[in-house]
Amino acid sequence: MPDVSAQNLEQRQETNSTTPETHATGAGHGTFFNARDAATISAFTERLMPGAPGQPGATDAGVLNYIDLALSGAYVELQDFYRRGLAQLDAYCRRTYHEPFVQLDSSRQDAVIAALEQDKAPGFTWPTAQAFFNTVRTHTIEGMFADPVYGGNKDFNRLAPVGFPGGQGVSRQPICRTDRHSRAAPIIGLQSQGRTPVSKA
Repeated sequence: MPDVSAQNLEQRQETNSTTPETHATGAGHGTFFNARDAATISAFTERLMPGAPGQPGATDAGVLNYIDLALSGAYVELQDFYRRGLAQLDAYCRRTYHEPFVQLDSSRQDAVIAALEQDKAPGFTWPTAQAFFNTVRTHTIEGMFADPVYGGNKDFNRLAPVGFPGGQGVSRQPICRTDRHSRAAPIIGLQSQGRTPVSKA
C-alpha cells in the first residue's frame, strides 16, 4: 500500500474544513464512489493504462471496480484521502482549464497527470498532488494485474499476454468422492460482496 501517513496530520485537519460529500452506492460498481468521482477515476486510470488493440486498458480490466471495492475493504482508511484528492484535482482542473478532469481532452488530461506526478499542480495540500498521483497509480497497477477475485484484472486479461494464467483452483488428482458432502463451496469474491449496499455515515 502506498505510504500516505508521512504527511502532517495537522495539515490534514486544517484542510478538512468542509465536510466531504457523502458517497452513494452506484449501480454496477458503487460501494464507495459516487457517479462523478467514479467517472473521474475511470478517466484518470485509463490515461495511466490506456487500452490498445488486443491489449485491454484500465477500463476493460475493471480497475475502477477494483479501487471502488478496495476502498470499502482493505483500503478503507484511504477513503478521505481519495475524497480530498479528487476534490483538489477537480478544483485544479477548473482553475487551469475551466472544466473538470473528465471533460478535458486526452492531451490536457495527460498534462494534468504530469503536473501531479511532478508535484507541480498548485492548490493541493493534503494529500499533495504527487502523493495522490502515486497512490492512484499504484492502485491502478494492482487493479490491472491482481487476481480477479479482488475485482480487477477482469477475466485475467492482463496476465494472458505474458503467459501467466493467474491462480487457478485446479487439482490434478482425481476426486474420489462425489457425494454432496465432498463438494467444494463456491468462491465468493469482492465483486459479489460489493453488491451488498454499504451503510454510509
